[in-house]
Amino acid sequence: MRLAYYPGCTLASKAKAFDQTARWVAQKLDIELVELPEWQCCGGLMPQVTDAVMGLLAPIRILADAQSISDKLMTLCSFCYNTLKRANLVIQQDAERRQKVVDFLRETRAPKVSDENFQYDGSVRVVHLLEILRDDIGFDNVRQKVVRPLTGVRVAPYYGCLLLRPPKEIGLDDPEEPTVMEQLLEALGCDVVDFPRKVECCGSFMIVNRPEIAAQCSATILRSASQIGAQLLVTSCPLCQFNLDWQQMRMLESNGEITPVPVLYFTQLMALAMGAEPFVLGFEHHLVDPRPAVMELGL
Repeated sequence: MRLAYYPGCTLASKAKAFDQTARWVAQKLDIELVELPEWQCCGGLMPQVTDAVMGLLAPIRILADAQSISDKLMTLCSFCYNTLKRANLVIQQDAERRQKVVDFLRETRAPKVSDENFQYDGSVRVVHLLEILRDDIGFDNVRQKVVRPLTGVRVAPYYGCLLLRPPKEIGLDDPEEPTVMEQLLEALGCDVVDFPRKVECCGSFMIVNRPEIAAQCSATILRSASQIGAQLLVTSCPLCQFNLDWQQMRMLESNGEITPVPVLYFTQLMALAMGAEPFVLGFEHHLVDPRPAVMELGL
C-alpha cells in the first residue's frame, strides 16, 4: 500500500515520537508512506466563515499536492485530519468556492507546475492511520505482527473531540461510542478499560486565552483515568497529548491528588508491542515519563 503522507507541523516538532513510531509501524505493515515534498501548515482549524475562501487555501494546496502521489492522503494529527477532511468536503460540494480556490492556487503555484493544467476537485481521500488499520490492513493482521503482547496492561483510549466530530463530515467512527481504538488496543493484547471521558474535549483550544478552563477540562479527564485504574492513556491528538501531559505534571507538582497516568500515542504502543527498540519509541520526550510504568509491567 502506497500512501501520500502529511505529517503536519506538530509532528515535526513537539510530537516527533508520534511521527517516528508511525513510520516504523507502517514499515512493519508494508505501508509505504510518501511524505509530501513541500508541505506547509494546514491552518489547524476548519474555517467557519462560509463567504470567504482564504481559510481553505492551505488545506487544499496540501491535498492538490498529494494527488500526484496517491488517491489517498494519510495524516495522524486529529487537528490536521479534521481540517483536511472538512475542507475537502467543501471543495467536493461547493462548485463556486472550489473554482475560487483553484483559480487562486493556479495563479500562485510553483514554477514546476503548469498553470493551465492545474486542477483539484476533491478527489483525494483524506484518511487516518486508524481507519487504514481497521479497513485496509485489518486488526487480525496487526495482531500477527505483535511479538511483545501487552497482556494485562490497563489502557484507557482517549479520542478527544476533533477525531470524531462533526460526525456527518468526519465519519471515522461513532462520535459517542467509538470502537476503533479499542479494537486496535485489544489486538495488541491490552486490557482496554471502559473510559467514560474518552470523547470529551481536553480544553486545548483554550490553553492560551482561558488556561483555567483548559486546566479544569484536563483535570476531569485525568482524574477519571486515575480513578478507573488506567496504567496508560492513549490518544491520537498531539495537542491532547501535550495538554494532558503538561496539566498532569502541574497537578502532581501542586497537590499530588492523582496517580500518574502516562499519555502515549497509539503508534508508540503499537511499536512497543511489535518489538521496536527503545530509541524508536520516544518515551523520553514525555513530561510524565512512561518508562518506569513500562518497566514495571515487564515490557
